[in-house]
Amino acid sequence: MKPFTTHKGIVVPLRRANVDTDQIIPKQFLKKVERTGFGVHLFHDWRYLDKEGKIPNPEFILNFERYKNASILVTEENFGCGSSREHAPWALLDYGIRVIIAPSFADIFYNNCFKNGMLPIVLPKTYVDEIFEYVENHIGATLEIDLNHQTITTVNSKDQKVYTFEIDSFHKECLLNGWDDIGLTLRHLDIIQKFEKQYQEKFYFLFSGLKNA
Repeated sequence: MKPFTTHKGIVVPLRRANVDTDQIIPKQFLKKVERTGFGVHLFHDWRYLDKEGKIPNPEFILNFERYKNASILVTEENFGCGSSREHAPWALLDYGIRVIIAPSFADIFYNNCFKNGMLPIVLPKTYVDEIFEYVENHIGATLEIDLNHQTITTVNSKDQKVYTFEIDSFHKECLLNGWDDIGLTLRHLDIIQKFEKQYQEKFYFLFSGLKNA
């Protein structure tokens, strides 16, 4: 997993509350077993006018030219509610979103973001509304996220604003080091290999048949 230290990117505003995982990535696209290829289906029912995803909806925010190549999403409360499908953060990440800012998140979605190298940031609604206003009033509005210092900085405005956010130390350490669940396990590879060796030596009779197979 790619380490997350700082990120600077264009922001897209999604003024919708209670966006559930079926809206983020509809169920008909969950047949893939790999994590890639979901970005094209992100917000499919809002983003396209047809079922095949060939005709973009000109009224949906992601299709606005000014938000092309956005990598930061700012949205309303309870983002990622609904089912626990990990495909939702997969779709956002595959599209190019690395940071999501909202007043609140659904718990499972929130934790799944960290497992995939994304940073979900919880801010008070008053601050989120200020960021909405900043983004909508500045074409190409950009934010700079500094995870180490836990700050969000507006880049385009004359009166630069800096917001601070909270994040628990475990999630922060994992993102800074690029540790997913596998990475966390591999930190203890020497201990694991030592245990396996000792276990096989002690219970050799359990493995003798495997060697002769």
